[in-house]
Amino acid sequence: MVSENNRSALQERLGIRRQYGACHTGIIGKYFFEGHIPAKDIHRLLKEKPDIKGLTVPGMPMGSPGMEGNRKESYQVLAVGQDGSSTVWADY
Repeated sequence: MVSENNRSALQERLGIRRQYGACHTGIIGKYFFEGHIPAKDIHRLLKEKPDIKGLTVPGMPMGSPGMEGNRKESYQVLAVGQDGSSTVWADY
């Protein structure tokens, strides 16, 4: 585990645009994982190995992993492509 004090610089270096930002950033191999991503989506990505930069759940939606509570919001896991565009990886 590596801790970096300047998350903005880390996000910029990884190609995570502001609109994809969240509260946590992780890296596994060549992929970034931004925000509260369900484990099954991480496992799927590592199994399928698509040609993308990583996955993100922008913001901190209630009901996402680590944000459980009385309220649940719908949210999407986005796959961020090499060109910085995104597509929906999963809907919750």
